[in-house]
Amino acid sequence: MEKLIAHIQDLSPVSAEEISRIEKAFQEKKLAKKEFILKAGDVSQHMRFIDSGALRTYYLDEDGKEFVQSFGIEGWWLNDLYSYLSQSPATQFIQATEPSVIFQIHRDRLEELFKEVPAMERFFRIKMQSAYQAAQHRNLQVKIESAVERYANFRQSYPQLEQRFPQYMIASYLGLTPEHLSYIRRKALK
Repeated sequence: MEKLIAHIQDLSPVSAEEISRIEKAFQEKKLAKKEFILKAGDVSQHMRFIDSGALRTYYLDEDGKEFVQSFGIEGWWLNDLYSYLSQSPATQFIQATEPSVIFQIHRDRLEELFKEVPAMERFFRIKMQSAYQAAQHRNLQVKIESAVERYANFRQSYPQLEQRFPQYMIASYLGLTPEHLSYIRRKALK
């Protein structure tokens, strides 16, 4: 749980007693490759921190085609925030793409933790603001950038992800076909 505590400390320092409360509030969950922690139609009840491994969120269209919404690796949070905040059925699936370990906290327990450790409320406010900014930025990128620009920005912003996720998932995230991404990669290498 050291990564989680260090991550919290970076944004909102907590005391040793508060760390103990945080550690007791989160539960460890191990995931096998391809295991789901959330499926479309379920209501997201947990905030999830990735301690090790890699996960993705995606949704399916009416024809069953997958669209990757986001990726997550060590030190990142991953969730269907709309489902979590609105307590409505999730539209996304969250799936481990390699064996993973997450720490999660149920929403009711998190509300209690906000009262016990006020710094946690500040921490999650900052995380929610960052998530909103990232979503806005991603929506804008998809609308105004060319495919080549989106790929270049992806590589620059997330160099560690390209080796962790298959090309078809990255293509889906970028709004491309795997063939188009392959063409862009070949072109970029020249």
